[in-house]
Amino acid sequence: MFYYLSLFKDDFSFLNIFNYITFRTGAAIFTSFFLTLLIGPAVVRKLRSYKIQQVERSYGPASHLSKSGTPTMGGILIFVSLIVSVLLWGRLDNNYIWLLLFTTGTLGACGVMDDYTKLVKKNPEGMKSSIKLAIQLFTAIVVVGYLAMNPPNGEYSTSVIIPYMSKMFVDLSVFYFAFAMLIIIGTSNATNLTDGLDGLASGCMVFTAITYGIFAYVAGNVNFADYLKIIYVPGAGEITVFMGALIGACMGFLWFNAYPAQVFMGDTSSLFLGGVIGTAALCVKQELLLPIAGGLFLIETLSVMLQMTYFKATHGKRLFKMAPIHHHFELMGIAEPKVIVRFWIVGVVLMLIALASLKIR
Repeated sequence: MFYYLSLFKDDFSFLNIFNYITFRTGAAIFTSFFLTLLIGPAVVRKLRSYKIQQVERSYGPASHLSKSGTPTMGGILIFVSLIVSVLLWGRLDNNYIWLLLFTTGTLGACGVMDDYTKLVKKNPEGMKSSIKLAIQLFTAIVVVGYLAMNPPNGEYSTSVIIPYMSKMFVDLSVFYFAFAMLIIIGTSNATNLTDGLDGLASGCMVFTAITYGIFAYVAGNVNFADYLKIIYVPGAGEITVFMGALIGACMGFLWFNAYPAQVFMGDTSSLFLGGVIGTAALCVKQELLLPIAGGLFLIETLSVMLQMTYFKATHGKRLFKMAPIHHHFELMGIAEPKVIVRFWIVGVVLMLIALASLKIR
């Protein structure tokens, strides 16, 4: 919304600052961060008064039993501050902004319904997995369908760029669309699996969002894209503003979610956070960079898949003490705060490795 003040720059030259993506991205970070801090205490109190609380199940780590009674559905903080910040600082005539808002809205609603079923309706299994998958599939179909009709770059509509290689592409043809839907659904569920320790998912999300914010900025600038040999995507710069709002919202949430957590995010935001990152990866045509930039989410997901496969293949034996893998480290005797910080360190390293692909081509 504030972007449109730049239209009056001929009369008031200082208003031209609202035209700059870098300025609006910084403003989006601060807006969502401080908005989360402002409304956080009231939201936590309200969730506690409604007794919307975490109930640790018996098969979780014993150390987590003390978390019972901690309010959850705190992801509403991220959702609200993100939406408000984007509407204030994003260009509302940009299609990518609305595509990301759509993903946020549908998967956010899915998460709310799942948490509501678990915590208010007292059904520990949540909504039916078939319904959750249907909503995720619907979101993926709409996003991928829109990008098929309005490709970020028509020349590479079904191609993926190989990271670290100079203009090396693989054309997936019709299989690209199934691949793209898998990215959105996979990242949504991967983030959900990672949300198991205080501040783990929100902290890791900051580093992944920084990566795609930077890639969106350079992909949206024809000169930078040409120099760095990445696919030029007109209008992608506005995704940087969205990523900025996401970074600020996650940082603000960490204020309340850092160990020991005052509130948990729940499925309310974990589902849409992953979906948004997957959508951003498709929009800036950096799909194959996602396993690196979001490597922690991939590792968490693979640990669950390996655990289930090994359990079935060996008739009851376990590959890890517990999956996802962050619980494995806890059961090895590593304190929860140390596990979280070490995961953050790995997240920073993966972010730097992903960003290095801008020059290693």
